[in-house]
Amino acid sequence: MMKIGELAKLTGCSVQTIRYYEKEHLLESKNRSEGNFRLYDSSAVEQLMFIKHCRSLDLALYEVRELIDLNQSPGTHCDDVNTMIDNHIEQVEQRMKELKELRQQLTSLRNSCSTNRTVEECGILKKLSSKQLQNR
Repeated sequence: MMKIGELAKLTGCSVQTIRYYEKEHLLESKNRSEGNFRLYDSSAVEQLMFIKHCRSLDLALYEVRELIDLNQSPGTHCDDVNTMIDNHIEQVEQRMKELKELRQQLTSLRNSCSTNRTVEECGILKKLSSKQLQNR
């Protein structure tokens, strides 16, 4: 059994993050010490690492919660897991498309100003102030 600080060190999560995950019912401490400190076991380490991995894949907390629930029902089909990840892939592809468009806009904006100009002559600032860029 370990206290929250030890769990934080073992997993690389901050104490605040661990408390937040508890508040969101993604993680729980099953025991308390005599001094009323939360105590965690190795299953909490595994659960927290699972959450961290899901979050590193940019899964939302509700998705992580759903995966935790599904993970606790090992006999059920994994269709729901596959559907969730498929939806997430679509979201990532949409974001990539949006980011490419943003990059193009920023590149165009950057190309509107050369070096050796004053702020008053800056093509970027002029375009940012113009209505044509704002309407895109």
